[in-house]
Amino acid sequence: MSLFKLKGKDATRLNPVTIREGKKTLERDIQKIFEDNLEELLNVVFLAHEYPTSFGGRMDTLGIDTEGNPCIIEYKKGQNDSVINQGLSYLRWLLDHKDSFEKLCSEKNIVMQIQWSAPRVICIAESYNKFDADTADLLPINIELLKYRLYEDDLLILDTENYQKVKISDKPKFISDISIKQEKLQEVYTVEGHLVLADAKTQELFRTLKEAILSIDQNIVEESKKLYVAYKMTRNFVDIVFKKNKLKLFINVKSGKLDDPQGIARNLETPVHIGHWGNGDYEVALASPDEIDYVMGLIRQSYELNQ
Repeated sequence: MSLFKLKGKDATRLNPVTIREGKKTLERDIQKIFEDNLEELLNVVFLAHEYPTSFGGRMDTLGIDTEGNPCIIEYKKGQNDSVINQGLSYLRWLLDHKDSFEKLCSEKNIVMQIQWSAPRVICIAESYNKFDADTADLLPINIELLKYRLYEDDLLILDTENYQKVKISDKPKFISDISIKQEKLQEVYTVEGHLVLADAKTQELFRTLKEAILSIDQNIVEESKKLYVAYKMTRNFVDIVFKKNKLKLFINVKSGKLDDPQGIARNLETPVHIGHWGNGDYEVALASPDEIDYVMGLIRQSYELNQ
């Protein structure tokens, strides 16, 4: 990606900053940058740095997201780091030591309910090679690959690594064996599982809305969670909860920052905080296809803020 700084009529290319051993700059420690800004960058609450395990390894960063999912974050600092394998190993350990995580949350005054059905492994790197992508592609659980790039003028670009999950018709035995263990690691949720909660009219409404959302950017990821379907870039920008005769949309924009001239979005932060499932401070009820064009204007605002 090329990044330019505009000043008047002139465009100046900004140079990327390469993290090198021994280079004493604030940009050198990408882990510290993320840990200091974890909620802003990933919607994850920071819990621990270099969290120790009983087998001697240390998780780079341990956190919990806004949905209550435990998050293991590993940073690929060298070309040969086995960051995905490390993350999987730590995930196995964490699920065998839930009491340790729950104690840590209590010590950090985390009051949300922990969702053990969908823990997350997030890998962060300047780049990934073919072996990284193939590994994440074939695994029966979801591994999140994020790419960052540091530029001069203290700029940080964060993006998702795109790879296509391979559909294997005749799975080798080792894939089947791994799939059996999948239930212990992550529970799989599907869009179809949410659709059955809605009537036929609302199902069609969702399909129309989904097409409009995905048309914004080819890199948008659709992710089914336990309680809703999320659309995200590096962070969720809209979460959809299915009701029988309507959709509830949660727009990931902070209170007071959404341009909503028709006033259809409910502010969940003022005058008092209202607890809810999705991300963001605004809720929109969608029941008619006639409302989609206006609602998409609200969703695009969130997309611009969270891409």
